[in-house]
Amino acid sequence: MNRARTADLEPAAPPRRPEAVPTAGTKIRRSPARRVKEAGWGLVAILVFAVFVFPVYWMLNTSFLPNNRIRGEEISFFPTPDVFTLDNYRSAMFSEERAPFGPAVLNSISATFITLVVCLVIGFVASIALTRFTFKGRRTFIILILVIQMIPGEAMIISLYRIIDGWALINTIIGLSLVYVAGVLPFTIWTLRGFVAGVPKELEEAAMVDGCSPAGAFWRVTFPLLAPGLVATGIFAFINAWNDFVLALVIMQRPDTMTLTLWLRTFLMVTQATNWGAVMAAAVLVAIPAVIFFLIVQGRMSGGLVAGAVKG
Repeated sequence: MNRARTADLEPAAPPRRPEAVPTAGTKIRRSPARRVKEAGWGLVAILVFAVFVFPVYWMLNTSFLPNNRIRGEEISFFPTPDVFTLDNYRSAMFSEERAPFGPAVLNSISATFITLVVCLVIGFVASIALTRFTFKGRRTFIILILVIQMIPGEAMIISLYRIIDGWALINTIIGLSLVYVAGVLPFTIWTLRGFVAGVPKELEEAAMVDGCSPAGAFWRVTFPLLAPGLVATGIFAFINAWNDFVLALVIMQRPDTMTLTLWLRTFLMVTQATNWGAVMAAAVLVAIPAVIFFLIVQGRMSGGLVAGAVKG
């Protein structure tokens, strides 16, 4: 009772002033230690960027230099007008000493496109079935997907070759695409399953209450939310199919069926000196489609990969 009366007699504390919110023109003062720390991280970021970018820069720079300048003692960091040449690109694309460039481009694009489409369609349907439906053997199937991803692809080369050869699909785009799909599809299903699980089923139910049909609710509500997952898994399928060398070397054995990675290998000859200018020009030509693809989808790439990796 006395304590309550004493508390009533104490003066009330002054109200706290709200903290000032920094606006766009307000300068935020940082301590010297924090500035040094930020500068250090910035320097590390620049070094990492330089390590990753320098090989690409050197490849591009060398592709525009003549071979005497490439092999000379003087180092050229930029293709100045007096040494700039496009002969390396002409040699890479039109030389008759190696496999033709056009069929190699067509083979790579065909195998990559088939792998991309098949993996996205089958992976999307399988992820919906694994997430939204309960059936016998569902858990075993999910565990098998994880186990298959842990097996190195090189360990299955002989088995894959025997299967593809038994089906008479050696030196065919269909055979190479089947091998790529078998390697990429487990990861596609696992990743898309995480995206589908992250979309509440109540959203579709709410759309159906508003008058949508079940199919309309799925395509108008759920499918747009799965777009980052489709982009992320599509990028993974593209990288695996476009950059593969080992499986293509086993399946595609004729010069007219080579992919771009195999075509790039034909620039290294045992009986002749390597034309490094043409090699670098060929490497640039191989990289151009991949760069264009990444520029188109890079906006959804990082968020989609991170979101799909932590769900499931």
